[in-house]
Amino acid sequence: MTKNFTLQPLVNLAHQKNDAATRKLGQLNQQRQAAQKKLDTLLQYRKDYQLRFQEATRNGMDQTGLRNFQDFLNRLDEAIAQQRTATEQAGHSVQAGRNELQDAQRRMKSFDTLAQRHADAGRQQAIKSEQRMHDEQTGRFAALKHAKNSET
Repeated sequence: MTKNFTLQPLVNLAHQKNDAATRKLGQLNQQRQAAQKKLDTLLQYRKDYQLRFQEATRNGMDQTGLRNFQDFLNRLDEAIAQQRTATEQAGHSVQAGRNELQDAQRRMKSFDTLAQRHADAGRQQAIKSEQRMHDEQTGRFAALKHAKNSET
């Protein structure tokens, strides 16, 4: 009978950390996609508003209207810059999450390899033990047979 693998709790923990890192990376990817979608929406809105601004200037607009359009475009540009920063940060977070997942996978594979080696060693030990018992039985049988033949 093989003895228990003493590092099994670490194997289980490595699997749990790998699962957690996988879930975290999924969440980070969703956050990055949401940030990118928001940026794309802002860029499209700015493009549409810029077209409306150009249309309004062609049709003639008073100073106050032009100033309002320009102020709003400036605020949109600020929002776009902030969203670009948020999108870049989300991208960095995704990369950090990927690195964390790769580390977790490496640790998990290392512990899995140790557990496999332990199981293989246990199987080899069981095979040797079984072979030894078989050899002993064969030896006893041969000794009994030899003793019977000697008596006759």
